[in-house]
Amino acid sequence: MFSFFQKKKPLVTDLSWMGVDIHSHLLPSLDDGSPDVMTSVALIRRLSNIGLDTFHCTPHIFKELYPNTPQTINAALDQLRKALEEEKIDVKVTAAAEHMVDSDFTVEEGLMSLPDKHLLIEMSYLNETPNIEQVIFDLQIQGYTVVLAHPERYNFYHQNFPRYRRLKDMGCLFQLNLLAITGYYGKPVKQVAEQLLASKLYDLVGTDLHHEKHLQALEYAVHQGILFQKVGHFPFLNQQLFGKYN
Repeated sequence: MFSFFQKKKPLVTDLSWMGVDIHSHLLPSLDDGSPDVMTSVALIRRLSNIGLDTFHCTPHIFKELYPNTPQTINAALDQLRKALEEEKIDVKVTAAAEHMVDSDFTVEEGLMSLPDKHLLIEMSYLNETPNIEQVIFDLQIQGYTVVLAHPERYNFYHQNFPRYRRLKDMGCLFQLNLLAITGYYGKPVKQVAEQLLASKLYDLVGTDLHHEKHLQALEYAVHQGILFQKVGHFPFLNQQLFGKYN
């Protein structure tokens, strides 16, 4: 029998339901993310406090601005791991990259993928990469599963929803930026994120955290229960695909 006095569902005010962050800029001194190892440690400590325990860090590889290599990325990872160990912060940290697919991008050795050859890519926010379908196909031929970072932020797709479905049909996985559903990036991005969620087109979720401002917005949304309410029950594959540390 229905009762007006039924208990409310508990408010979840952490990210334990997510656990694994597959997109962040927490490695020190590589891109527009953390400027130094002390900042990286401080950010990770606070992210750990809200329920994240595994971080697959993804600095930009963007030849024009951030010409990172496996060598520079792995050196930063080693530095961060040492600092976390010294601070006794019990988290798991690995490194991959967020690859800018532009005219300089080539499918070659040295790409930094997430576990099991999941490759995180992005495009310019201004225009679709003209040969994006060919790039995806070429990466798949090389055994990669392509993960498109923050599809909700590509304004050129907002009025062309069939393009999202085309990329999904090609086998692309979609990764949501958590802050998109809070309106952090603006109303149009929020609306498209909600539409992609309603259409069950997302596969993964990430913080895409760069700096203190991002973290403050994330902490507020977590502590208010906003994030769990909106996406806490969505069947993201973070734990399934990337929860095993390796």
